[in-house]
Amino acid sequence: MRLCAIGISLVLSTLIFAGLSFAAPKHMHDMSRRLYDRITTEFKHREYEAALAGFSLFMKIHSQSALVANAQYWIEECHYRMERYKEALNSFYSVVMNYPLSPKTAASVLKLGQTYTKLGVHDIARVMFDHVIDQYLATSEAALARKATELTAEMY
Repeated sequence: MRLCAIGISLVLSTLIFAGLSFAAPKHMHDMSRRLYDRITTEFKHREYEAALAGFSLFMKIHSQSALVANAQYWIEECHYRMERYKEALNSFYSVVMNYPLSPKTAASVLKLGQTYTKLGVHDIARVMFDHVIDQYLATSEAALARKATELTAEMY
């Protein structure tokens, strides 16, 4: 029941925001940020279906926003958290391929490795972890990738 209420309020909010399409660019940025933050709150409350729908809608309405790559990343996180690993793979690859300069790229490659691990495809998971370690050396994602490769090595 709560999910439906959230979804309805999200759609109504989005329709209101979409009706203001002639607003100044800064105003549109503020509106897209508010919507993005509202959807992120749903994710934080583990309302993954609502967040998934919200981020998908956000990407359609605010396709030129600087937050689109982030929204795509959170779509993949929703799939991952709901254990929809094949859908998560598609979303993670979408960030890597479509937004290679995004701050979410390192996290996406790391999540690709984690998703392949969940699917039992450890050789590809290892390639993803190694890529994070090599390309994003001084990041928290690289540290997590190192730990993941250590765990993988212990399994074999």
